Amino acid sequence: MKSLKIVWSLACTLVLASNVWSMSRWNEARGVYDDVCYLRQAHLFQRFGSGGFDTNIARDDDHYLASKLKEIGYPGWNHLAQAPCHTLMPAANKLVIQYPPGTGLLLALFPEGHQVIPLYVTATLAVLGFALLGVWSARTPRSVALGGLFGCLAVYLMINPAKASYSIAPTMIVCAAAGYLTARWLTGPRHDVALIALIGFLLGLAVNFRLPNLFLASGYGLFLLATFLVSRTYQTFIEGLSFGAAVLIGMAPTLFANAINAGGPLATTYSGADAVSPDFSLAIIKDYLADMQFVLLLLALGATAYLLRAGSHGARSLALVVAANLLVNLAFFMSHPIFTPYYTIPIAMLSLWTLLFGYLLQPPQAVEDAPARRARPA
Repeated sequence: MKSLKIVWSLACTLVLASNVWSMSRWNEARGVYDDVCYLRQAHLFQRFGSGGFDTNIARDDDHYLASKLKEIGYPGWNHLAQAPCHTLMPAANKLVIQYPPGTGLLLALFPEGHQVIPLYVTATLAVLGFALLGVWSARTPRSVALGGLFGCLAVYLMINPAKASYSIAPTMIVCAAAGYLTARWLTGPRHDVALIALIGFLLGLAVNFRLPNLFLASGYGLFLLATFLVSRTYQTFIEGLSFGAAVLIGMAPTLFANAINAGGPLATTYSGADAVSPDFSLAIIKDYLADMQFVLLLLALGATAYLLRAGSHGARSLALVVAANLLVNLAFFMSHPIFTPYYTIPIAMLSLWTLLFGYLLQPPQAVEDAPARRARPA
């Protein structure tokens, strides 16, 4: 077993080394508008400190944004009123960055001009850590192989499709951490309020990287609400309250940024197609079906069904959380009028990390009894 774990640990590390080699040749001026806006947010934090939450385009008096847009060949680089990924706030008559501040805050930790590669290398190292945790938590040769295979996949995904948006790199860390803690919560002592609050805080933190990450907490909220409605106990009420409060605390930077840029914590800096009502489209659904995201979602759905049928009591509760989460997130993205190769990656990875650790952390007896439960007639 130890030799097998060493082999899979080395395999995950080799994927990391390959990633780092590829990342070392990345160019921060690759022509993607979103990149420029995340880097502008980082520049504001480096220049103004906490004042960087104010993303009014009038603050570009050092011409940072204009120079970045010129660098990537943007046609209207010298007309900031046409700047991409900025939204006009009519009440205040100002253009502001539409994205939440978390990704810019993380990029600001690294020196200007050399921010993206360190962010991705750091995030990939963190994901590798959770991959190794999965490998060394396994109790059987089959589960070691499962943990190793998924670990290699998770590390590889930090190159493709995580590269598509800088916001995905930190989101992947949160998905791995929340998945592990969710498995600890639902396969261990169920009424650990501190653990529930920590999961809520992490999921709230993810909102600061991508606003749609708010839906990552939906399945947890539904599960805690259903638990309270069934039991009607003070303990389950406190669990739900703690989770909700922790989510709000985690997303406080985004609420603060909204208050400054959009006029209120619950107002949005998004506009256009990103702020339209849901509308199911067969074209959007077909795009997802033809993308790698669909494979990851299919794996998550299959693993959820497996744990619902063959898992221990805790693992089945975990599978219910994942199922509810998948349902809400898929309903949102399949009804969103825009398709990208990374929109459903966060929910797919949160689900898969949760299911993996839920399987690995089951009591040994539960794993041994699984074949018997599958063979038992209905």
